[in-house]
Amino acid sequence: MGENINLAFQGVWSHKLRSFLTMLGIIIGIAAIITIVSTIQGTNEQIKQNLIGAGNNVVRVQLMQDNYEADLGYSALPDGIQPITRDMRSEMEKLDCVDTVSLFYQRSWSEGVFVGNTAFSGSLYGVDENYLSAVDYAVNYGRAFTAADFENRRCVALLDAKTARSLFEGRNPIGGTVEIQGMPYTVVGVVSPRSAAEPVINSYQDYWMYSGNTSGTMFIPDVTWSVAYRYDEPQSVAIRATSTNDMTKAGDNVAKYLNENVISTDKYKYQSKDLLQQASDLQSLSEATNKQLIWIAAISLVVGGIGVMNIMLVSVTERTREIGLKIAIGAQQSRILWQFLTEAAVLTSMGGILGVGCGIGLAEMMSHIMSTPVAISVPACIIAVAFSMVIGVVFGLVPAMKASKLNPIEALRRE
Repeated sequence: MGENINLAFQGVWSHKLRSFLTMLGIIIGIAAIITIVSTIQGTNEQIKQNLIGAGNNVVRVQLMQDNYEADLGYSALPDGIQPITRDMRSEMEKLDCVDTVSLFYQRSWSEGVFVGNTAFSGSLYGVDENYLSAVDYAVNYGRAFTAADFENRRCVALLDAKTARSLFEGRNPIGGTVEIQGMPYTVVGVVSPRSAAEPVINSYQDYWMYSGNTSGTMFIPDVTWSVAYRYDEPQSVAIRATSTNDMTKAGDNVAKYLNENVISTDKYKYQSKDLLQQASDLQSLSEATNKQLIWIAAISLVVGGIGVMNIMLVSVTERTREIGLKIAIGAQQSRILWQFLTEAAVLTSMGGILGVGCGIGLAEMMSHIMSTPVAISVPACIIAVAFSMVIGVVFGLVPAMKASKLNPIEALRRE
């Protein structure tokens, strides 16, 4: 085998231009496939990061009615739905794939919230003591909610940085007062998401998909929610999963627990807002489109394989006397067969390696020029080189068999 490989490299080196032109179809095909696969990988990671965030792992479970979020913000808790207790929260934290569970109320667009004459129109959350850690919020300045705030039902509030700027207009918000439905709440801290992951916004479509609420967020203790709004409302649940890949299972487990222990009506049910599944759906759409491009690129590999077969047939014709001499002095047909198969495999493998290098370079160039995310897949590179070797063996088989079956007497007669 070692001798065959040496002979193959000698043959490639002695006909450098012809060998390069023969490899060109393989190089182009492999480069195209590596570029497309790298783009698919990069796009999938970007979709996942945009929707979920790096290391966030948070799933929200909400009350649904007919597959739509139940809008019960202006009515009492409906029949057949029980409040979610702190004991239930502890039980949910014991479920598989669940790390932390938090209970919260939410008004996506708040009314009746003012600082002086300035109205707040962002999202208002009534949260429990686990919420900030569950969704990975950090305190910028001031303080977070304390156990005493919940025990004594203190009317205190946390603002995100955007809300602090818009409501207090450059003034220090700590100690300031926010009126919620006429009830005064004292601002004790300013918070922000700890995760550094930010979506890439390249168009208006991206903006509306990823930006979410841009009017700011305010948090109050959930034990004071009924003070401000004067009646019970259905709670939602925020879950921190043990890992990003466990988000779907964690959300399903908690939704199942709530539907078995909290819901006694067919009209409503809890469902997880599964961003991981949403990301998977978008990834599948992206992959389906790009797989068509991979098949198109694969055609050039077939063309390259045909070129290899053609050149190997020419090589057999050129080396007829050499082959006849080897057979005449005792070389077996199998040895001649393996010599030409090895030469074809080495030729296409070199094309595959060059194609991988060109594909990686082309992917990085596209990333810089077009701001397209890419992620180089090492397994894809290895498979590409192995596949190019297989192409050499398959398309080199006919020339190799022709060489091995030459009649030595007729071969030696040829000029």
